[in-house]
Amino acid sequence: MRSTDRPPLSGHAEPAPVQLRFRMDDGVELVADSWGAPEDVPAMLLHGGGQTRHAWKRTAALLASRGYNAIAVDLRGHGDSGWSPDGDYAVDRFARDVRQVAMALPRKPVLIGASLGGIASLIAAGEAQAEIATALVLVDVTPRVDPAGVDRIRGFMASHIDDGFANLEEAADAIAAYLPHRPRPKSLDGLRKNLRQGPDGRYRWHYDPAFISDASRRTDNDREARMTAAARRLTIPVLLVRGALSELVSEDIARDFVANVPNARYVDVQGAAHMVAGDVNDPFTGQVVSFLDNLPAGHQS
Repeated sequence: MRSTDRPPLSGHAEPAPVQLRFRMDDGVELVADSWGAPEDVPAMLLHGGGQTRHAWKRTAALLASRGYNAIAVDLRGHGDSGWSPDGDYAVDRFARDVRQVAMALPRKPVLIGASLGGIASLIAAGEAQAEIATALVLVDVTPRVDPAGVDRIRGFMASHIDDGFANLEEAADAIAAYLPHRPRPKSLDGLRKNLRQGPDGRYRWHYDPAFISDASRRTDNDREARMTAAARRLTIPVLLVRGALSELVSEDIARDFVANVPNARYVDVQGAAHMVAGDVNDPFTGQVVSFLDNLPAGHQS
């Protein structure tokens, strides 16, 4: 796909998505939104832990306008997707889901994964017996990350997990304190989709509380070694999109990653921290589109 054949990244009307559902082998149903023509190259968008598919709305619409079938998936236990009946949210569950959805599509997709979605996508693609994707975009996640940044993110996700928020404004205040670099949105409509209102009237994050409580007992000490091995097995093009203000992926970590992974490169997005797409969406999407539009012909079908 040549960028000259596509409309610009801004100034377009955002189309309404079509909802899709995928049933996993353990019975959990995943909900997804699809933008663009089903016959176009699929671009699977996998959000980070604690987020929902709605985090990708603008990126997905932009990708569809460039000729991709953008499919944003709610990970298990998140958004409108089903919860693990046994409360188990080990990384294997997420990686298996990514692999199963990718193989259910009519064409091999590009995998675009942020944080948890990136971890699952990397393991799914790197450990697959046969190629399941044509390219991989990792959004501010690598096998090696700064543990202090991980602790900060988990701490925020665990806060308010039980009591929630009295209203949307209170939730917005908590996010603003956690992400002081990000301008506070004028509308809270987007935030509403990441929260669910309980019978007590309070708003809580739209994910299974077991996803957080399970984190303390999950054994993932081998995750870095496992992800490193998976990354080195990849033969598809890989783009690491790093937030220039990232608390997880330093420049040294990014350089080390691309030095050890075949066909990999990285770009920085200025003004963005770990949640790159949410911080500065259009510059982020521009980097992704540039990467996809310049893939070798064999990786576009």
